[in-house]
Amino acid sequence: MNYDLEERTAKFGEDVIDFIKTLERDEVNHPLVSQIIRSATSIGANYMEANQASSKKDFRNKIQISRKEANETKHWFRMIARANPSKKNKCQALWKEAHELTLIFAKISKSC
Repeated sequence: MNYDLEERTAKFGEDVIDFIKTLERDEVNHPLVSQIIRSATSIGANYMEANQASSKKDFRNKIQISRKEANETKHWFRMIARANPSKKNKCQALWKEAHELTLIFAKISKSC
């Protein structure tokens, strides 16, 4: 299942980084930004590790971590949208991609 999911997860991480750069730096956004950067960029990193897994169990574990990170990223987008009402539409679009990735990783995890 290596089609272009590596590219898709990398692009998602890049899109999140680009979006985060548009946010105001304040006491509310600072911890939210730290959290979402970690979770959003970890999705692709864990997927790449899964593709180099040493066993089926290792592969499944990395895929499940990618799913968890994508799911966590959805939470942070909700919080960022609340803290930055003018950015709600962009948060929703990125939340949707995180949700799709969550579903993809759930499906991969169940099929292996």
